[in-house]
Amino acid sequence: MKFNREQKSILIGTILGDAYLQKTGEKNSRLRFEHGDNQKDYLFWKINKFPKLFQGEPKYLERKHPISGKLYKYWRHQSNSTPELGKWRAIFYKEGKKRIPEQLSNLLKDSLALAVWYMDDGYYYHRDKVSYLYLGRVQEKEAEIAKTAIENNFHVLCRILDKKQKGFALYFSPKETIKLHQTIRSFILPTFNYKISS
Repeated sequence: MKFNREQKSILIGTILGDAYLQKTGEKNSRLRFEHGDNQKDYLFWKINKFPKLFQGEPKYLERKHPISGKLYKYWRHQSNSTPELGKWRAIFYKEGKKRIPEQLSNLLKDSLALAVWYMDDGYYYHRDKVSYLYLGRVQEKEAEIAKTAIENNFHVLCRILDKKQKGFALYFSPKETIKLHQTIRSFILPTFNYKISS
């Protein structure tokens, strides 16, 4: 199974974001999506972009937090296992853990990939008109790779912030937020209009 350009862009963006590539054999992997109940449309949008990869229907699940007792409602769907996804896992999962790869500048080439990453992990702070792209608990070197890829490929400047328990994030000033949102706006789904400036 080979992916077209659009599918590759979505795949790159969502692997950087919320998706999980699970190893299922020596060379194979499967793709797993999980999104909260309020992002159901987004999960279905992703699945519909890969009609040959997913079978059956997504599952609606509920999970109670063991400490807070809060009920978390979400949707999950897993793809077929393929060698092609195994190749992508080899790029993004070093020693079994998700990493931002050194060759990210060669992968994160178009606005769709960046938009999907932002829809997964981006945040817009309306009061200050700034944006953040949360990277999770990656190493600072990986945050530098992400920063360089975005600045070189999209000419949008950002700073690395250490958000302690939340890990590293990329911070975009009001001026750079305008440029970032202009770059990705045409790909942002209506569900995520709150993540971009009006």
